[in-house]
Amino acid sequence: MTNFDYTRADGVTNAVSERASEHTAKFIAGGTNLIDLMKENVERPTRLIDINRLPLATIAETEGGGLRLGALMTNADTAYDKQVSKRYPLLSQAILAGASAQLRNMATDGGNLMQRTRCYYFYDVATPCNKREPGSGCSALVGFNRIHAILGTEAPDRSIHCIATHPSDMCVALAALEAVVRVTGSYGERTIPFAEFHRLPGNTPHIDNTLQDDELITAIDLPANGFSKNYSYLKLRDRTSYAFALVSVAAALELEDGRIKDARIALGGVSHKPWRRPEVEATLAGKIPSKAEFQSVADALLEGAQGFGHNTFKIELAKRAIVRALSQAAKLKPAS
Repeated sequence: MTNFDYTRADGVTNAVSERASEHTAKFIAGGTNLIDLMKENVERPTRLIDINRLPLATIAETEGGGLRLGALMTNADTAYDKQVSKRYPLLSQAILAGASAQLRNMATDGGNLMQRTRCYYFYDVATPCNKREPGSGCSALVGFNRIHAILGTEAPDRSIHCIATHPSDMCVALAALEAVVRVTGSYGERTIPFAEFHRLPGNTPHIDNTLQDDELITAIDLPANGFSKNYSYLKLRDRTSYAFALVSVAAALELEDGRIKDARIALGGVSHKPWRRPEVEATLAGKIPSKAEFQSVADALLEGAQGFGHNTFKIELAKRAIVRALSQAAKLKPAS
């Protein structure tokens, strides 16, 4: 870890101003990912701007009937909040599938969106990594890549510069729910649809999201429809706790008269960002829930998936996970 300065922000405007004046500075809240990255010399900020005293640790109703999660709400407090667990159980389930109780007590909702990949080559500063050092190469392409991406890896010119995955469980549920991220920068406030917040690697894998340098996440807005009746968060991993997903699925259905009115499916552990294809989800509208229909959707969602050797098994694993998660959401009886 290298030396750094420390500043405690006393307001959102002050925090943004501090960041705008020093582009090598970083905001810090729970620090559950940033501190690890600093210890490994992956991140070397010249200044940490402590935002923990900002008034962003609340949950409030929105005008549209949804909920606004303050960026400094901890993952634990969010998951166990009565309104969240009742109206957005998919989100609660996803949060509680991640990390450990101790980490969830520290990690913030805004920080969860900002966490970086857990690719081992990204953490190893002795190896080439386009995400850590643009232009140096991607060690995972020719190395051990069991945990890596199978979707969205190609740049527009069909070259591949990074096959790292996004590690969050919470973000997979937020993608399925179509949350909106509220941010403040030196120019003022703006909102970012969740689907547009994280990026695919393309030719610039070192850029994880669409935030400007001085922007601070202030809240996450959840829509009124929380899919509270028919939902499932399925996480497949090497061990049953404190492990990142090989594949995860956030599935949510709205049923009417025995047919699917609306469907949401987001995948984790398979891409540089939570993976959705709304046009595929739309094909379920009007259908009677069945494993045959879900299998067809799973095949379509994995169209174009590419394995790189050790992770090729993820393609079939993801298909099976989608069918299982949708079946759980639809409350279909398991096959005997």
